Amino acid sequence: MASSPVPPAVEPVVSAAARRRQRLKLLLLVAFFASPVIASYLAYYVFPPMGRTNYGALIEPQRPVPALRLSAADGAPARYDALLGQWVLVQVDGGACEARCRDKLYAQRQQRTMTGKNRDRIERLWLVDDAVRPALPAEFEGTAVLRGDPAEFGGWLPVDPGRSVRDYLYLVDPQGNLMMRFPADGEPARIRKDISRLLKASRIG
Repeated sequence: MASSPVPPAVEPVVSAAARRRQRLKLLLLVAFFASPVIASYLAYYVFPPMGRTNYGALIEPQRPVPALRLSAADGAPARYDALLGQWVLVQVDGGACEARCRDKLYAQRQQRTMTGKNRDRIERLWLVDDAVRPALPAEFEGTAVLRGDPAEFGGWLPVDPGRSVRDYLYLVDPQGNLMMRFPADGEPARIRKDISRLLKASRIG
């Protein structure tokens, strides 16, 4: 006996249901990969331990690293993407790197060192905002050096009224989101405490 043909109206219904299942699977997949980031932010900012205060200023809303026009110290084109996957301490200064610039490079190095076993999760970045070709002092070897447009840096990195981007150290998370800002001449122990808490709360980077 020949089988009955499937009513024409059934096929669109099945197809719509399949599409819904595919969308649900995609949403679950996105949620799975985003969950470490969401969890770290919730643990650090939404449900912090009672009585805890942050020293650094939280950047809200998040500011992803824009498409900065960057070059290496030798002038070759470069991208921030190479630093994704790591927490990055960022400073902005001129290529001559006089005393205050060196102080910040020292602070970056010390902050990374003082995180102990987590230091390999942190990279250091010096963004050069003028036409002077930078020469990284030997004692700060390991710091990434990139040159760019100061107007682009200013559009991305927030400052308080009357201050400039050179007055701060910034922290970018492993997914390229600007997360915190610290005074460049701030208290090293309090900066380190904020960074250590973040690394402990986060499973990324």
